[in-house]
Amino acid sequence: MDHFGFLSVIPPIIAIALAIRTKQVYVSLIFGIFIGWFFLVNYENNKAFYDSFHSTNDFIKDFAHIKTLLFSLPGSFIQAIFSTINAFVAVFSDVGNTRTVIFTLLVGSLITLIQKSGGVTGFIQKMTSIIERLESKKGIKGTKLVQLLAAISGLLIFVESNISILTVGTIFSPLFERLNLSKEKLAYIVDSSSAPACILIPFNAWGAYVMGLLIQNGLENPFQLLFSSIIFNFYPIFALTFLFTIIIRGKDYGPMKKAQELANSQKQVNPEVNTGLGSKGNYLNMVIPILVLVVMMPAMLFYTGHKDLYESTGMLNIFFEAIGNGSGSASVLYSVIFAMLVAIIIYALQGVTPILKSMEHAISGMSDMVSLALLMVLAFSLGSLCKQLGTGIYVSEVTSTWLSPGLVPFILFITSCFIAFSTGTSWGTFAIMIAIAVPMAEQMDAHLYMSIAAVLGGGVFGDHCSPISDTTIISSIASGSDHVSHVRTQLPYAIVPGTLAALFYLVLGFII
Repeated sequence: MDHFGFLSVIPPIIAIALAIRTKQVYVSLIFGIFIGWFFLVNYENNKAFYDSFHSTNDFIKDFAHIKTLLFSLPGSFIQAIFSTINAFVAVFSDVGNTRTVIFTLLVGSLITLIQKSGGVTGFIQKMTSIIERLESKKGIKGTKLVQLLAAISGLLIFVESNISILTVGTIFSPLFERLNLSKEKLAYIVDSSSAPACILIPFNAWGAYVMGLLIQNGLENPFQLLFSSIIFNFYPIFALTFLFTIIIRGKDYGPMKKAQELANSQKQVNPEVNTGLGSKGNYLNMVIPILVLVVMMPAMLFYTGHKDLYESTGMLNIFFEAIGNGSGSASVLYSVIFAMLVAIIIYALQGVTPILKSMEHAISGMSDMVSLALLMVLAFSLGSLCKQLGTGIYVSEVTSTWLSPGLVPFILFITSCFIAFSTGTSWGTFAIMIAIAVPMAEQMDAHLYMSIAAVLGGGVFGDHCSPISDTTIISSIASGSDHVSHVRTQLPYAIVPGTLAALFYLVLGFII
């Protein structure tokens, strides 16, 4: 059976509805997965029952069958619980999934190692010194320079969104206060440069996570697919373009303008951001490990994908073909382990942190990433479940009679934005929507790259606008801005690139 009819969309609908209602993404995903397995475990014993309304597209009749199913099969409840648990365990039967989860945990270890070594503190001191020297030169305006450096720093630290936000926010908060720039502006800069950079430069946990979701949906060469979709990921591209345009023009509008006027009229008090760092540090303790991580990722992609490619013509062709064939999950895992080893060695040689102490920091640092690792497990489980239920195939069959393939990217972008805004998580949105978007695009002959990009961009857009998003909250804390004020001032700045992105999907969906 290709799909389970209307039953196949029940799990993601339940996950979305519960997440919007309760704001508890983890519980919502677990319950949605359980409902899906409740249907699956009964199929073998009730094939005639399922086939009686399979692919009827009669929603009223389907609802009647669902009611009959739920009341006639109460004994399957316990079996569905066991099947759900086994589905979580089965995630680790895929080596790619396991690598991605381990990579996420080790990123937490690397962040903690850098913090404990004084790397972030040293980087703050170094950036402050550079800004002061550049500001003293003729023709350089301090306020514009500081904002540009903050945005560029957020782009360069694309390894993980939270470390980008915390680092840039901590570094530039005192500088913004000294130049009497509003903290709301800093919160907007760190929020709008972190996630867009992470999703556009996929050599990080974001890339590994999305590639894992693509593999779950039966797609080969996930790195090539993700890389090819970048050009169609309009929201983060427009968001970054809009960010630098606002900074260079030096003119704010709406609530952000009022926030700056308030900052000019009164001395701001900078809430102390507790980073857990000492007063002295070495910026190289942060720069070297991150640089190693960034450089090693494409190198490992080449290493894992270079076999049997030497008959290609030209070294450049071999390099890019190898990267396209490389294992994203293996590459990011090897890279973060190598970066950790380099960090541990240089910290030990400096006498900053003994090797045994570094191991303790590495283990404790994993705890900060447990929630993301759990989300990955749930996301991979939901993706596998939707594939078995044929969710995307059914959605495409139902909508093919009235939905033009050209509208698919636009619909996916708007839907992803709504889910991310309501739940406060872009990653949770990716988990739900990619499982629907990929088969839907394939069945309806819609543009696959654009459809994938629409889900990713819509998730980031909704996350930027959401007041319950973790990145939005962290941006407020790291920048010393009032959270409500940050949301209120950033929303008009996010809506402009978001609207442009929606229009591009609407137009290009029919052209390309």
